[in-house]
Amino acid sequence: MNRGQIVQGVLVVLCCVMSGSLECGGVQLNATERRGSNTYERMCAVCHGLEGEGYKADQATALANPAFLASVSEPFLRRAIVNGRGGTTMSAWGRERGGPLTRPDADAVIAFLQTWATRPRATLDERPPTGDASRGAAVFARECMRCHGERGTGGLNVNIGNADFLSTAGNGFLREAIRGGRLGTAMRGFSSTLGDSGVEDLLALLRSWQASAAAAARPATPARPPPIPLGPVPLNPRGPEPVGFHLSPATTPADLVKAQLDRGAKMALLDARAPSDYGSEHIAGAVSVPFYDPDPYVNALPRDAWLVCYCACPHAESGQLAKKLLDKGFSKVTVLDEGLGVWRSKKYGTHTGWDP
Repeated sequence: MNRGQIVQGVLVVLCCVMSGSLECGGVQLNATERRGSNTYERMCAVCHGLEGEGYKADQATALANPAFLASVSEPFLRRAIVNGRGGTTMSAWGRERGGPLTRPDADAVIAFLQTWATRPRATLDERPPTGDASRGAAVFARECMRCHGERGTGGLNVNIGNADFLSTAGNGFLREAIRGGRLGTAMRGFSSTLGDSGVEDLLALLRSWQASAAAAARPATPARPPPIPLGPVPLNPRGPEPVGFHLSPATTPADLVKAQLDRGAKMALLDARAPSDYGSEHIAGAVSVPFYDPDPYVNALPRDAWLVCYCACPHAESGQLAKKLLDKGFSKVTVLDEGLGVWRSKKYGTHTGWDP
């Protein structure tokens, strides 16, 4: 490259910066979209995939799916980002819920997601459902339960019975998803097999679940602006060295971690999730060290004690935190196998609120 080409390239970049846009992967991004791209890469790609392909962790939604982007609304996306999905591994990322993102941050992520759209906006049918919920229950048991779980929660795929999901998903969005499916995912379209009446019956069933799901939803923990104080580390500072821990990227079973805690071994439990998740429930004695930004805590973490990282997805966020700590020179880092879910299932101690 000669000097003239270099100068020309610099001028192009300066023009893009001054106009508020940059080129990224062949797509021209303005300043807001660029900001959203950076946030997405740091906080969202771990589960949803770097290119929005989904299913990188915990069956997270394929956000770049053309049918999804053509039918999803900005309020739906905003509430999902800010408030999360209670009872799932989708964190509440908004400041008002104890997460790290301001309203402009969330809007920037939405603007970036919309750059992936390849279809025009779908024309949605927002009429109230006209079907019968009891008939819909039979259809759901036959066609949907194996993927979405009983009453739409606890399955391998999207928790369509989740209170937060149902409160933001419009009738048109739901109709479109049931009729057309999501090409490239396990969600196939049911328009031809169920017909309009079957689709309406399923929609009626989902709306019948909405009130009961909302009533059972866990109340939000009052927000505490991040970063939250680290808290005391390590646990059992005068205790013996843990026995049997496996250096990351290997994982350490929950039973072994619990046995070493009961033995009084010296260690620190690091919750790698967003602070909002930590406030809702965390392993008793754990401290919050978010996977996407451990830097505020690094200098206070002990280098002579084992650091046990965990999340709920079950290794994605904790694995990223562990790698970052190893890269910073920590030599005793492990990941709790299967994370908070298995810890809770074994009825080992958990705690709510902002104190360890």
